[in-house]
Amino acid sequence: MSSRVFHASGKSPDPYELERLAEELVAREQAGSNYAPRTTASTELPIYVPLSHNNPHLTAEVFNVEEFLLSRSHTSLQDLRSELRDYLTSLKEELVLLINDDYEAFISLSTDLRGEGSRLERLKLPLGDLRKRISESRGGLQATQDSIQETLDARTKLREEKALLHLLLKISESVTRLESLLLISQVTTTSFESHSSHLSHLPASAGQPSDAKSQGNRAKHLSRVTAEYTQLLYHIEKAKEEHCAFVDEIRWRIDRIQSTLTSDLDHVFSAILGSLTDIKAGKVLDLERAKLYVDLTECLRIYDSLRLWRVAEEIMRRDVMQTFIKKTIFSDALATSLSPVLPHTPLPATLSTRTESYGGGLLPRTPYTPFTAFATKQNPFEASHVSGPVHLLDESNDALAKLYNQILRFIERDFGRIMELAERVSFKAGSTTSYSSAALGDYHLGDAQQASVDGFEIMTNVVWAEIGRAIMDELGTVVFAPGNPNEFRKHHSTTQAFIRSLEFLAPSTHSVQNMRSHPVFTAFQRRWQLSVYFQLRWKETVTKLEETLSSRILDPEAPNFTPGRDVFVTAQAADVFTAIASCWGAEGYIPDLSHRFWKFTLQLLSRYREWLESSLPPSGGSPVKPAANITHEKTSAIVNPPRSSTPGLTPEATIESTAADEILLRQFATALVDIRAMTSQVLQLWREEISMMLPDMSTEDNTEDAVLEAALRTQLEQLSALSASLSSQATSILSRRCCDALLPVRSIPSQFRAMSNKRLPSEPSYFAPTILRPVRVFFGIGTGGGPGERLKEELLRDVSTDVVESVCQRYIQYLTAMKKTEESLRRLKKGKKSTLSIFGSATAGKDDGKDEERIRAQMILDVEAFRTEGEALGVNMQSMDSFIVLDQMVRAELVDSDL
Repeated sequence: MSSRVFHASGKSPDPYELERLAEELVAREQAGSNYAPRTTASTELPIYVPLSHNNPHLTAEVFNVEEFLLSRSHTSLQDLRSELRDYLTSLKEELVLLINDDYEAFISLSTDLRGEGSRLERLKLPLGDLRKRISESRGGLQATQDSIQETLDARTKLREEKALLHLLLKISESVTRLESLLLISQVTTTSFESHSSHLSHLPASAGQPSDAKSQGNRAKHLSRVTAEYTQLLYHIEKAKEEHCAFVDEIRWRIDRIQSTLTSDLDHVFSAILGSLTDIKAGKVLDLERAKLYVDLTECLRIYDSLRLWRVAEEIMRRDVMQTFIKKTIFSDALATSLSPVLPHTPLPATLSTRTESYGGGLLPRTPYTPFTAFATKQNPFEASHVSGPVHLLDESNDALAKLYNQILRFIERDFGRIMELAERVSFKAGSTTSYSSAALGDYHLGDAQQASVDGFEIMTNVVWAEIGRAIMDELGTVVFAPGNPNEFRKHHSTTQAFIRSLEFLAPSTHSVQNMRSHPVFTAFQRRWQLSVYFQLRWKETVTKLEETLSSRILDPEAPNFTPGRDVFVTAQAADVFTAIASCWGAEGYIPDLSHRFWKFTLQLLSRYREWLESSLPPSGGSPVKPAANITHEKTSAIVNPPRSSTPGLTPEATIESTAADEILLRQFATALVDIRAMTSQVLQLWREEISMMLPDMSTEDNTEDAVLEAALRTQLEQLSALSASLSSQATSILSRRCCDALLPVRSIPSQFRAMSNKRLPSEPSYFAPTILRPVRVFFGIGTGGGPGERLKEELLRDVSTDVVESVCQRYIQYLTAMKKTEESLRRLKKGKKSTLSIFGSATAGKDDGKDEERIRAQMILDVEAFRTEGEALGVNMQSMDSFIVLDQMVRAELVDSDL
């Protein structure tokens, strides 16, 4: 420790700050009990712990002097030194005791090890011989083990060869058995010759069956053959792993068996399909039809086990679907009458029950798009005239709907039960994934890809592939033609409804999913020239709207003004809203164009705002230029009245200015009414239609809907900003006109001094009821109607409050000017008082006092009448500071008493 201290002292004169610690110790001793350490806020006395081996500072790997001294800060340096010396003494004593206790054992350690080397040498001698014997024994055991392993390997190889021979024997027996079951010639020829000779002598069961019984027997026979053939394929796969030449030698026989089996199966399957779908074959009893469906199920199981789904679909497409499509869908199909699809007679009760229950169970599984239905009729999926599980379209005056209904009836009649059976077979075999109807609501069918290529896809590869291809090839020039927008939308909505009805006939969600991801479906949807349709609709709407917006007249009393409809005053606003509503109406809306119609809606709102800005006069302006100049001169005359008592306005100028103000007020009121109506109608349209018709892209926090609504409200807020400006301008005009009615206030003193009747007034002045008359006329209060009558509930209180505030300010200005004039007259009369007679001066002074009382009383009556008028308009006069000041001014003396 001393070396460390010396080393540290070489770097710094006082590395451990011992001087500082000594100073703090002296200060603590001098302060006594009042001293409190700076490093702690505790008032408890320290506990004395003597030094021991358990002290953490002494047992640390690196001794830290500062931490040790700080831990003993309650001890003085002299006491600490004594304590350390005592601890050192105790350590030395313990060391001496330790050495004394173990010294005897340490000294005797060397004597106890004498003779151990020779003893170890003697123990080492037999170890070499022992190691040699162990090596010999290990070699003998290894030789025996190798011999046994060779014997076991040989037996294993023999066992495997024996198993392989048994496998080859099974393969040979299976091939022979299959050839006998399929009546294949045993002559060793090529596969083509063998198959030709087989077909030449096969019984009637290989071709068209003679009756249902032979068909059923042949189907069961083929099921047995298929089971044997499946086992043969399994054995061949195992033999292939051993690279057996025997498999290659009999490959031609296996191929011949496969071709014969598939050929017989195709014949039987085709015959069963013909018996089930051929109406001309006559009546088929319920029992016979049930047996045919059992045989059909066996054939479907065979195809599924052989993984020949596409072969079965090709037979159904060739024998059933193509025949019907050629007779139904051709170039002139929409112009000719179609023969009805006759139901199977008699209709099996079990089939009817099955289809009704199955169709009803499918209803909640496929999402319904209500915007592709017909607008003039009820929902095509819920039409009341439909009898049965198939969802027919409304075919009144629609040849395309009749054609689609013909197809739907055929699919339900001939393929409904077959698709169900195929789906069951595939589901039991585990080749496809089937989803329940309850899970359909959480499955996005539109964006789904084909989940699996295994299993039967009759709806996709047989039904839709033929229908979609035939419509595009034969009727594409009619169905997809966008020249007539109304016909195009009708064809589009009818076709989409037909696709939904077709999806209702699908046996599972998986089938609908694969149908929508099929290349024919993708090409079919791309044939719709939706962009061209939108351009035609856009041109049609914009042309009509721009023709209406070419007129910029907002005054309802103008000669060329076109009145609006419903809640709108102008025809322009009504046409703009009609254009917006037509974008989302059933006659023009197509869901795939929702993003374009949404953008067009925002553009229409922006166009209406631009039309309003260009139709309205500039802020503070007037539609009549001379009247604007007159108004400016009139305002200047009111603010800065001339010396003379007569204003500088002529009656003609006053009439023109009033007419100009009336025109402005009517324009502002018209724009305000239309803006508020447009905002409310568009928001109502958003809540009731637009928000529901837009594609569902909502997330957990509904950010998509919030963004769309925010965009719409941004456009409407721009209209509202224009509305606030118009309201401010209308308030300014009303305030100016109401202030004009205060001009007679200035002539009240001269009027009372000129009157011969010196009685006190008992009613307000003639102009008091007319001060707020412009506001009442504007809002149609007490009159036959005003331009702002429809704005009464929203703007009457606010506008009246602003107007009353302006009138009070003007009233206060007039009263202040009157008081200054009266004070000047009083001083003038007081200066001339010495030149008057004694009697004349007394009479004049008495009359002046009575005139002031009458003037004050008249002004009080006028202000009270003004308050009554303001309160009638909904203004809180008692809480208005300017009116309180006005009321105090009229009740005070007109001239100070000291004058």
